[in-house]
Amino acid sequence: MAAKRIAIVTGAAQGLGRAIALRLARDGLNVAISDLSSKRSALEALSEDIRASGGQTVTVEADVSEEKDVNSLVTTVADKLGGLDVMVANAGIAFFKPIVEMSMAEFDKIQSVNTRGLFMCYRAAARTMIEQKRGGRIIGASSVAGKKGLLAGSSYSASKFAVRGLTQSAACELGPYDITVNAYAPGTIDTPLGKDVVLCVHS
Repeated sequence: MAAKRIAIVTGAAQGLGRAIALRLARDGLNVAISDLSSKRSALEALSEDIRASGGQTVTVEADVSEEKDVNSLVTTVADKLGGLDVMVANAGIAFFKPIVEMSMAEFDKIQSVNTRGLFMCYRAAARTMIEQKRGGRIIGASSVAGKKGLLAGSSYSASKFAVRGLTQSAACELGPYDITVNAYAPGTIDTPLGKDVVLCVHS
């Protein structure tokens, strides 16, 4: 019997990340779920749901805007589950404010998670996958805001446009190692983040 593939899903405690983790587990992958320590109870509930469906999982608390957390996440998962085949860099944040009112701290916060965090997840996963010599799949979270700028969404849209560029460049670089790199770009979904987007844009 072939060994089960191993996946990491960041931002897994709720919304789209939770749904992705459950689907991967249902499809037969061993799934490592990760989110902030403040989401511990939600991660524990997700872990129970995955195990109840017969899946194997580990939970790793991590802040994707911190390089040491991202590197530790990938290393821990590879050690505990036996490698890494799929990285879903799903973690992201959003808030909306007119460009003339947005502080640099607010702008930088979104970039630190949505752009820098995704880059570090891609990089850490790629390093491990290249070392394993068995290929892999890297998937990132973009958005319709990464295709067309949104009202009062300068920082968020900038971060999601960046995801597209990062993903396309990484795909060119990692293809020779049999590692594919893609991004999904959903519209508004009925998730906590999606509701926040709607409230911010229409307030």
